[in-house]
Amino acid sequence: MQSKLTGKKIVVTGASSGIGEMLVKQIASAGGTPIMLARSLDKLRQLQKQLKEEHQIHASFYMVDLTDEADVYNVVNTVLKEQGTIHALINNAGAGVFQYVIDTRWEDIELMYQLNVLAVIRITKLFLPHFMDNNEGHIINIASQAGKISTPKSAVYASTKHAILGFTNALRQEVARNQIQVTAVNLGPVRTNFFALADPEGNYQKNVEKYMLDPGKVAEKITKHLLTNKREINAPLWMDIGSKFYQLFPGLTEKVMKKQFNKK
Repeated sequence: MQSKLTGKKIVVTGASSGIGEMLVKQIASAGGTPIMLARSLDKLRQLQKQLKEEHQIHASFYMVDLTDEADVYNVVNTVLKEQGTIHALINNAGAGVFQYVIDTRWEDIELMYQLNVLAVIRITKLFLPHFMDNNEGHIINIASQAGKISTPKSAVYASTKHAILGFTNALRQEVARNQIQVTAVNLGPVRTNFFALADPEGNYQKNVEKYMLDPGKVAEKITKHLLTNKREINAPLWMDIGSKFYQLFPGLTEKVMKKQFNKK
């Protein structure tokens, strides 16, 4: 039986590690062709070689600094010129620094907004005309449960994810008439190298170790919903239920969950 991803080209940002790397492998395994974007040239080359050996596909890669406007513009134009029809875009790249606002360096605040917000909007805007011309496409934005529940030490990071949820929900309505699907992925903590920057001392990771999601299973779930009309993917379930409760009873939730919220 032919997979719905057979012959489909999927652009993945932050493809060289973590969820991005797992997504690339899952897409290839499901018959799709990942187009990999990341900064690490060596990792991209290694991943391309692995995919060719394991799945007999040629997965193209492009080195890009997503915080550099000119670099993103040039790479997207090159992708569209060289790859032909692109069927989906997964905005996966992101960064976080978990600190109190007063202790957060301004450079880290700028990095989070450049990568988590502006880069996502920029690359989406550059691919949109292509999707609209073809009257098809799927945009998946990796947001976070932090975009629904803000907790201490994640004020800046959570605000970037709130922004992406707002962007995603409005964009979905704007492009529906063009048969373009738009999905938000809201995740709790995932066991990746994300925390090397977000939590260098490892305290938060230690506190939430038993709750951390497996990146392979996350990627499998996202890949399953590629090219389908899926509004949101939320995980873990208990955190999704918690976010709904928080929307209804914010003060009570903050009081009851104070100890949990301060585990960073």
